[in-house]
Amino acid sequence: MAIKMKILSAVTASLLLIANTLCHAQADSLSDYPMAAIPGGIVSVPLGITSHERPTVKLGKQPVLTVQETSGEWVAVVGVPLEQNGKLTLTSQQKQWTVEVGTHDYPEQHITVENKRHVNPETNDMTRINKEYALMGPAYKGYNGIVAEGWQKMSWPVKGPLSSPFGFKRFFNEQPRKPHSGLDIAAPAGTTILAPADGKIVLTGEFFFNGNSVFIDHGQGLISMMCHMSRIDVKDGQIIKRGDAIGAVGQTGRATGPHLHWSISMNNTRVNPLLLVADPNGNQ
Repeated sequence: MAIKMKILSAVTASLLLIANTLCHAQADSLSDYPMAAIPGGIVSVPLGITSHERPTVKLGKQPVLTVQETSGEWVAVVGVPLEQNGKLTLTSQQKQWTVEVGTHDYPEQHITVENKRHVNPETNDMTRINKEYALMGPAYKGYNGIVAEGWQKMSWPVKGPLSSPFGFKRFFNEQPRKPHSGLDIAAPAGTTILAPADGKIVLTGEFFFNGNSVFIDHGQGLISMMCHMSRIDVKDGQIIKRGDAIGAVGQTGRATGPHLHWSISMNNTRVNPLLLVADPNGNQ
């Protein structure tokens, strides 16, 4: 993997600093929720609603996560799409909220992939890939109306250095591809992967790009995806707790070495997992 390591180290340090600030900024309850109004970030929007029932708030057609503070006010916790420009608009039946979204210039990452089909899939590969997307789409869009055990910050699924941070503009064999939608955590093959929070296993399988993968539904559209695993130790429909073993690190699918790719999706939007972990430095 050809990466400009000085840039990688600087960006990682910067993201960790941001995450620390976001997670530990103030003492009031709103500071328990992330606030990073940039593409790939998370915004927390006080709704001015104190009803007993959970309000239904949407970004476009996708419901967003809502949490009730101790004061009784509801807060929407919303993933910002990586392609978002300008304002973000949330809606309910009676109200509308607008959030200004800033810009963020993610660095480039150039990766050399030996398996050319993992860069330019053949026709039969695309048939398989499209079938896999049809399986993954409902998992990402799922919204079950609850959050397991209420709002909870997450634990690291494995310990290890970040070999590829979130959001990098990726080039495989010098061909531009979609930005990196998760964290790559380098760890020895066979290292046990732990559930970062309570949830339900909604999809497992071996996928063309992602290799052996597990999708965990944490409630209200908050989804974890673990990729490139050497083995899967859970089954679809299984209820899990934070810290339960779900599999092991590998390098299946499009991977140049053993690592865990961890994506987090909110309202069907991939966001930076550093904004949701209880200890942004806890991977070391």
